[in-house]
Amino acid sequence: MPVDGSSPVLLDGDEWQAYFRDFERSAFRLEVHQTYTMPAEAETVRDFLSGAERPKEFNASWHQLIKDHAAAGRTMTRAKIVRRPLTPYSRYLFEWCIPGNVAAGEDYHLVDVTDRTSPGLPEQDFWMFDESTVVHLNYRPDGTQINRELVEDPDIGKYLAWRDLALESAVPFSAYRT
Repeated sequence: MPVDGSSPVLLDGDEWQAYFRDFERSAFRLEVHQTYTMPAEAETVRDFLSGAERPKEFNASWHQLIKDHAAAGRTMTRAKIVRRPLTPYSRYLFEWCIPGNVAAGEDYHLVDVTDRTSPGLPEQDFWMFDESTVVHLNYRPDGTQINRELVEDPDIGKYLAWRDLALESAVPFSAYRT
């Protein structure tokens, strides 16, 4: 159910990927779940959990996308809610995924709610592009993505406030200690 009651449009494939290629100024993601069960990541998560080395070109195409946006002056920012102890999936993110994203130019922040309640953030993952377009990412309790919904006519002030609150409540990934 959309947070703001508007009517969503489901996004998939190239239509979804176009948001990452075509944003003009900024892309912001709020991540609220502790585990994501994404089929495209299943093999690498298994490898990580078995103690394998991270592949040399791991996430190279995503990192190139981040680098291209950064070189053009566009920002990619993320705030992830975390709880300790970290889930196996969060450990995978912290060791294999986030460092490469940050090195490529993504501004990654962590909101640790282990010893406190969430600072008023929604329990809804979303991407916000150019401070005007909002896409909800909907998940089952096990972290499996249900769908991606373009929110038509979002209350953008609410999403901007959530973005600002998340970033005010966060620490940069580089400063986080588990």
